Amino acid sequence: MRSTKISKKPKAALKKKLSPVKKKSVKGERVTLVAIGASAGGLEAVSELLQNLPADTGMTYIYVQHLSPDHESSLPLLLSRSTKMKVTEVSNLLPLKPDHVYVCIPNKEIRVDNNRIKLNQRNSEKLPYLPIDDFFISLASSYKGKLAGIILSGNATDGSAGLKAIREAGGITFAQNTSAKYDSMPVSAINEGGAGFVMTPKEIAKALVEFSKKGTIEHYRPKESEDFIADSNPDLNTIFSLLHKNNGVDFSHYKMSTIKRRIHRRLQKNNLKTIKEYLKLLKTERKEAELLYNDLLINVTSFFRDKPVFQYLKNKFFPKLLREKKDSKALRIWVPACSSGEEVYTIAMLITELQEKMNLKIPVRIFASDLSEQVLNEARIAEYSENDVKSVPAAYLNRFFIKSTGSYRVVKELREMCVFVTHNILRDPPFSRMDFISCRNLLIYFDAAAQKK
Repeated sequence: MRSTKISKKPKAALKKKLSPVKKKSVKGERVTLVAIGASAGGLEAVSELLQNLPADTGMTYIYVQHLSPDHESSLPLLLSRSTKMKVTEVSNLLPLKPDHVYVCIPNKEIRVDNNRIKLNQRNSEKLPYLPIDDFFISLASSYKGKLAGIILSGNATDGSAGLKAIREAGGITFAQNTSAKYDSMPVSAINEGGAGFVMTPKEIAKALVEFSKKGTIEHYRPKESEDFIADSNPDLNTIFSLLHKNNGVDFSHYKMSTIKRRIHRRLQKNNLKTIKEYLKLLKTERKEAELLYNDLLINVTSFFRDKPVFQYLKNKFFPKLLREKKDSKALRIWVPACSSGEEVYTIAMLITELQEKMNLKIPVRIFASDLSEQVLNEARIAEYSENDVKSVPAAYLNRFFIKSTGSYRVVKELREMCVFVTHNILRDPPFSRMDFISCRNLLIYFDAAAQKK
């Protein structure tokens, strides 16, 4: 038998060998960065996220939330109660460190340059003000380290373009699911294709832990997901038949991922586990069928949604359209799936402003249609909250809105320009003799067959 020689070393040397080696941070080394965006209801969501994150993931977190420029933010203090990581308000040239949470400040544009925070004074003329999109897009274009983006609870659509940019740049992206207190921001991000994962803040935290260890997310998936509903599930088809019978709308032509997400949302609201249980509820509770129908209509819109589109309409397309019109001929515009009217009134504002600048008096009629009478009534009233009009430039807000306590109402001049009617574009005859049709709130929710039709 061959003997094995065991080398005996002094205990002190052995102890030195086994003791953990402290990692020294390399100057200029890029940390794994997690960018988080939220608005209304965001404090609760990000607190839940931080509560479920270990304090030693080695990642750096930057939190951007819509903040009032008139009030001092207490976010660092509030968030420090939810984590053992150090929570710091950002400052110019502040170096980024692992296992730190950095919180934005109002009226500043945030950038990351050479592993440091860089703050620029916000350009007040740059409207609408979308700080989350602005920051996320800058990271997607310039940050070279591992990157993750998260959109949590909030109203309107800020963050949709930014999250999509991060995903397209190879980053990991998340949007909060139906647990969001205000779901406009995460729903918009999901619908725009920016969210790789749709989860609760707690589930996002667990997925981030895997991301911190592996740089990817291969194994973790939320236990409860709309993916559990197969496209071929006969109960899904029965739900479509039930809605078609009750409301005359065939939702089988809508994108399945969107439909299943909305059905899953209703399951969670009713504490149900299977689609079969939910179908039974739909058959017995008329009210639930109405709630699902309204949910499936996906009434997500905002003023000046996707700013470059409206810049093009204002600077190029609408002036050309107006110049080609004779004074006796009315300009006819149609906005299908108009929801609560924000896009309709945005177009009306641009047309009115251009006519004044071009010294024209062409009659304008904007036909706006939707399946939901409820949102059409909201559009006719044209009264919007302060949060709803955040994306409206100040000059337009002063010119086209009347402010009252806690809300803004579109002026009568614009309201009289617009006609809101119930219309099913897949079934009813289309409006005729149109000069311009805006389908931006509609086509993204249809499958290929419905889009072609």
